Formats: sequence, C-alpha cells, structure tokens
Amino acid sequence: MSTNTKNRTQTREVKKRPVHEIRMGRIRAAIWPNQTEAGVRHNVTISRLYKDGDEWKDTTSFGRDDLPLVAKVCDLAHTWIYNQSGGNTNGNGHSDSGDDGHS
Repeated sequence: MSTNTKNRTQTREVKKRPVHEIRMGRIRAAIWPNQTEAGVRHNVTISRLYKDGDEWKDTTSFGRDDLPLVAKVCDLAHTWIYNQSGGNTNGNGHSDSGDDGHS
C-alpha cells in the first residue's frame, strides 16, 4: 500500500466530531466548525435516530410528528452558534443592533 493510500485510509477512519450536539428525543442537530478566511463559521446537520434490529442508524427524513422537534433543535443550534460569535454579528460581520451608523 502506498503512503498516500495509507494516509487517506487513516483519515477516513478518524471520524471528525461535531463541536456541539443538541438532541431532543431521537432528533439531533450536530454543529460543525468550518474554518474560513473570515474565521470560523458553523454548519448544522439535522438527523433522526432510529433502530434497525439491534443497530442504531440515522436518517435525514422526518415524519410529521418529528417536525416540532426539528424546529426546536434548529432554534437551539442557532442560539448556540450565535453565542459563539459573541452574539454581536449577523454572520456578515455587521452589528445586529439595527444601527447602521447613519443619522
């Protein structure tokens, strides 16, 4: 096996973990860091856990009764990400105060 192939295999085996997870029942929001030139931005994946025999799996398909929990974990994920930025930017580096500096 070449060194290049070995490194790719090892990279795949080391699973990255989200920086934060929010779970309500079987609905989960995983928050992932994304390093950009402007700093860290966060992405969120939403999934539903289910059991297939003895094995736990997840899916991105949701039933009607899942949707209220999807909305809640999305809201909590937004709050967590907002708090990580100090709560003072809207993701574009602009203040959320509503004050645009013009009189």
